[in-house]
Amino acid sequence: MSLEVENQKGEKFVGSAVLARADDVALTTWHVVADARSVWAVFADGQRVKVTGCLDRDSRRDVALLKLERSLPHRQAALCREMQPVASRAYVIGTPKGYGFSISDGLISQIRSVDGFSQYQVSCPISPGNSGSPVFNQRGEVIGLAAWTKADAQNVNFAIPTREFSQLEVSKPLATWDQLNTLARPPSTPTLTPTRQAVRQTVVEEVPAEDYSAFIKRLNESAGQPVTVIVQQEGKTNLYRFTVK
Repeated sequence: MSLEVENQKGEKFVGSAVLARADDVALTTWHVVADARSVWAVFADGQRVKVTGCLDRDSRRDVALLKLERSLPHRQAALCREMQPVASRAYVIGTPKGYGFSISDGLISQIRSVDGFSQYQVSCPISPGNSGSPVFNQRGEVIGLAAWTKADAQNVNFAIPTREFSQLEVSKPLATWDQLNTLARPPSTPTLTPTRQAVRQTVVEEVPAEDYSAFIKRLNESAGQPVTVIVQQEGKTNLYRFTVK
């Protein structure tokens, strides 16, 4: 499914998800809906179903279970929780640049430890809007979700393995978008100018921890441009979007 997301500022984004675990539960990456105030799921046959909120999430692993307003029988994807070997074929179906239900293929290039857990490095072409897209094996089973890309590299993309969703609980009480944003944004959080874009996907460029001067230099070179900074600390992930003055 494609996800149409409107955030707390009224900006609209596009992401992707897949129906699994139940007839009214979708898997996606948490950053797609982290600041949402409304979300709609759109299916290939044109059906639109409201997404009422989040059942469970893990911001460090960037995974989330979403609750649909109504059940859609016989649409669940089959999940494969076993890690796939390097050089296996992989297929991604998502919404790159807003083009819904596009498919791309490639290989599992490597399995790497990132942020303390294993992630697939895949060569499937991935663009903004693919965040949360299911990654399939040759048997049509979901093996992971497209999550982020390496900046300034060709087809160096990463997917969260399906097994990382196993710890999330479908039976947890539903948290609405208003409730989630109240928890996620304490009153002391500064107000920043958000990035304007038609679609959303996290693009990560690593900067060595000791090279703080390089980070400042990069900011200075981005004057007048929108910037997103991801801060991961003590198991929590915060996204700050602002325009460099």
